[in-house]
Amino acid sequence: MKQVSRRIVVYDEEHDRKIVLLTNNMDFAASTIAAIYKERWAIETFFKTIKQHLRIKIFVGTGKNAVMVQLWTALIAILLLKYIKMLSSFPGWSFSAMIALLHFNLFTYRDLRQWLNDPMKEPPYLLDDGQLAFPGFGQQNGA
Repeated sequence: MKQVSRRIVVYDEEHDRKIVLLTNNMDFAASTIAAIYKERWAIETFFKTIKQHLRIKIFVGTGKNAVMVQLWTALIAILLLKYIKMLSSFPGWSFSAMIALLHFNLFTYRDLRQWLNDPMKEPPYLLDDGQLAFPGFGQQNGA
């Protein structure tokens, strides 16, 4: 049985290059096939981002429901991180750099929008950290 293939060349204006696509679909127009490939590539890069930045190596549970919960949690996390990146006006942010710096600053008290726009600024010094003191612990007695 002979397989018939179709070669489509698409111009990518964003990167100023030609992309060659090979398909066996003879019914759709070249523009439709190019749009399908473009959407599929966006999905591929989205899942590549999840794999690279969230580092899901093993699943805590292996049942269908457990895996679905973990995947939805990862999707929500990526969505929130993408939104945070969108809020930023700092010119040097790459997605991975933002995640790394966010990871290092998880336990510092900062205004998120100020940090996104000036991430290298020192965190503010808090005089009152809100920690309650227990009598006899960490205090010097005059005895």
